[in-house]
Amino acid sequence: MFLKKNSFMPDEPLLKATGIYKRFGAVEALKGVDFEVYRNEIVGLVGDNGAGKSTLMKIITGAYTQDKGDIFFEGEKVHFSHPLESRKKGIEMIYQDLALAEDIDIAGNIFLGREPRKGFFGIFRLMDLKRMHRESEKVLRRLNTTITSTKRKVRVLSGGQRKAVAIARTTYWNAKLVIMDEPTAALAITEVKKVLELIKGLKERGISVVFISHNLQEVFSTADRIVVLRSGELAGVRKVTETDMDEIARLMIVGKNKERG
Repeated sequence: MFLKKNSFMPDEPLLKATGIYKRFGAVEALKGVDFEVYRNEIVGLVGDNGAGKSTLMKIITGAYTQDKGDIFFEGEKVHFSHPLESRKKGIEMIYQDLALAEDIDIAGNIFLGREPRKGFFGIFRLMDLKRMHRESEKVLRRLNTTITSTKRKVRVLSGGQRKAVAIARTTYWNAKLVIMDEPTAALAITEVKKVLELIKGLKERGISVVFISHNLQEVFSTADRIVVLRSGELAGVRKVTETDMDEIARLMIVGKNKERG
């Protein structure tokens, strides 16, 4: 159950957000931010704490509602009031806590809340465990993970393997855009490398990715474009091939209006 062919024009953004404003009481979290993601693209979203990164992504996924501004997905204007609505469109977000059930096995987590069922005697409908494990094994193989059994409980997995399960869950359910909030946080160096490979693998399968991170080295090694937010405003957008870490760091610190040279 991977991607279906998109119907919108190839040169259109997969996701386009324009003039997004969001206020929490007296705090202006976002001040007219524009944001785009194209098909088969990895976008690195960077900025200091409080820059508005998570707020913007929560608006895109329906966890928050913007005060002003418009969001378009596959060329269609959308308004999500709940994350379930954005999921139906193919937008998935992986938070730092991963939202995995530790005492359930890997297959159970991939199908959590969407378990397939089969009937017995026309009355009983029980979970189709064989199908869950079979399909989970397929998606994990496609992601080239180190997980050997879908019957293992999540609590015994390493941090990198848990990330792989979360990624497998999103890709199985026809995700077209995956948003990852600090996906390499608290991982060992070898596991960071594996997670970055998984992110690149999503792009190879036609899935776009937004990669929120404070680690510029990881962003430069993975992303196609970098979007910088500062104090709720868009500070800059750069192709990775046309910028460097010094410029991105400067945009994060001083913003576009005070950018030098």
